[in-house]
Amino acid sequence: MEDSTYEAVNHPKHYNSHPSGIECIKIAQHYNFNIGSAFKYIWRQGLKQSEPSIRDLEKAIQYIAFEIERIKEHEK
Repeated sequence: MEDSTYEAVNHPKHYNSHPSGIECIKIAQHYNFNIGSAFKYIWRQGLKQSEPSIRDLEKAIQYIAFEIERIKEHEK
């Protein structure tokens, strides 16, 4: 795999550009799928040139809604 392809797949710039220097996956992997996904969309909002920031935030809201529904289902 080419270096640039490897970086785009394994270490995408929009997940590595946070001022903290921490890679998003280092934190997101400690959560379940829905919360980890919401976290990743919040983390990358405004960093991915091909998508508007609001779309990332809307996706984060959707994953949070999925998690709320999952929790409600388990409480029954």
